[in-house]
Amino acid sequence: MTVEVGADRSASLARTATGVLREFNELGLLHAADVHVARRLGAVTGERDERVLLAVALAVRAVRHGSVVLQLSRVEQTVVPEDVEDSGAVEAVPVQWPDPTEWLEALRRSPLTVEHEPGSFDEGVSAPVHLVGDGVWLDRYWRQELAVARDLRERSGSVATFDPVAVGAVLDRLWPGAPADDQRTAAAVCLSHGVSVLAGGPGTGKTTTVARLLAAVHALSEGTPRVALAAPTGKAAARLTEAVVSAAGTDVFTDAERRFLATASASTLHRLLGIRPGSVRARFDAEHRLPHDVVIVDEASMVGLGVMARLLAALRPGARLILVGDPQQLASVEVGAVLADLVAPADAAPHGVSELTRTHRFAAGGGIAAIAQAVRAAQADEVVDLLRAGGPDVEFLEVPDEELVSGTALEVVRADVLVRSRAVVEAARAGDAEAALAALDTHRMLCAHRRGTRGVAHWSALAQRWAGEELGVVPRADGRYVGLPVIVTANDPGIGVFNGDTGVVLERDGVLVAAIARGEGPLFVPLARLAAFEPVHAMTVHRSQGSQFDTVTVLAAPERSPLATREMFYTALTRAKVRVRVVGSAEAVAAAVRRPLARATGLADRLRA
Repeated sequence: MTVEVGADRSASLARTATGVLREFNELGLLHAADVHVARRLGAVTGERDERVLLAVALAVRAVRHGSVVLQLSRVEQTVVPEDVEDSGAVEAVPVQWPDPTEWLEALRRSPLTVEHEPGSFDEGVSAPVHLVGDGVWLDRYWRQELAVARDLRERSGSVATFDPVAVGAVLDRLWPGAPADDQRTAAAVCLSHGVSVLAGGPGTGKTTTVARLLAAVHALSEGTPRVALAAPTGKAAARLTEAVVSAAGTDVFTDAERRFLATASASTLHRLLGIRPGSVRARFDAEHRLPHDVVIVDEASMVGLGVMARLLAALRPGARLILVGDPQQLASVEVGAVLADLVAPADAAPHGVSELTRTHRFAAGGGIAAIAQAVRAAQADEVVDLLRAGGPDVEFLEVPDEELVSGTALEVVRADVLVRSRAVVEAARAGDAEAALAALDTHRMLCAHRRGTRGVAHWSALAQRWAGEELGVVPRADGRYVGLPVIVTANDPGIGVFNGDTGVVLERDGVLVAAIARGEGPLFVPLARLAAFEPVHAMTVHRSQGSQFDTVTVLAAPERSPLATREMFYTALTRAKVRVRVVGSAEAVAAAVRRPLARATGLADRLRA
């Protein structure tokens, strides 16, 4: 067969590798690290069969790309060169894969592997590699997946339930006159299960439900319940805190509930568990449990398998866990797709699953809502038709994948970028931080790729050049200027800024500072105090998760790019509150809608077992 590879094949090479490993490494299908791990394990166990070592190297590669398991039957469809995944530039070269039957038999005979029956929960056998059917797991992730499945099952039946009559009375008060409201129904599910998933798309009221759910827990508990609010990122945690605190003024709450909500404070999962950067140990684990009665995790689609395993291990036996998020969005940048796995076996799951379906973000019957629904349903032709039909909230600029964005399309995007940039720069020069931050979120370009003509680097450079040409922006020697939009790229809890925070550069008393967006008002931080930041004229779709902007321009990944996936397109599309513009070909959009994210896991099957 042939595989598409990027034009640049100078990716990290294992220069001492030979045979099949060297061939796949030079094609960009394996990284040097994958090859080194496979060769080391082969040397330790005496395994010399190149087919086995190739499978091990590919399993290491799969983990780096977010999968828990390597499915041998699907390698030809899922393994593509890494430079293609970043740039989308491709060409075809021949690749000779091992015969599937012989490959599997070689793995079964190998001293590296131990084979299990499907549905097995056998944790007693230790081996570098585990084999179930044609699935290949590295030992660490095999054990993490087993632990998560086991803990979910055990916890789902071990948490005490609230009195159903009392629950009904509290929910009637918190959702007056709406017994069939989907938020009320979801809250009832969360209160009746030890582990539950509160799922829903953007704008469906997940945070509103969380606030009222917290009030219900307070009302149903003896004394003040110990509740932990958490999220995978500092930005998401800060946003959750702001949303819950601001909801405290709602009329349906008692004075005691208002006081309880007003003191809410969310943290990152790493801080909650006491995980230090670079450390494998945590303050709270299976031997030192978290003291909380209820733990609520927002943006749970971004939580990887490893962190979820640690969280479940650290919960007290009677603690209630509620996971909140959108399973249709992009999964964690780490290994696994836990939230999607928990939702998948809903009918047979040991945990509770509820979904909010009524959106409050987009206009009723609007184009964005209709397209988002069609994307979720994998209706590619319907999505293209809706984009082409357009409307007040939808614009489609069809550009062939093989051409650069140019001509009319380029000018349309340029106009929106300059309108936003002018408003940001003028407000920043006037010292009006709130106006500058509001202007910053009026438009954002979102890219699947980091490099290439549809990548963040290309469009950020264009936006910077346009600002210089049209607005008279003259950056300092270090590239900074008043009105520069920035994104923080490293957590710094000491000053209250987190990876993903956005802001605008202003000058105060002769010093350049970043005004960081906060619900209670801007946070001003000297640029010299920020550990790491970069311009944010454009951003990756991954980075945009949890954010929303008035207008979004989506640079669709090329049709043949492995990043053209349903989850990528859906996440980008639903960042828009008022209007979305999609730039790309109809073929690229259709390919993305038809292609689910190629992330292989075994958790959903284990939960069904």
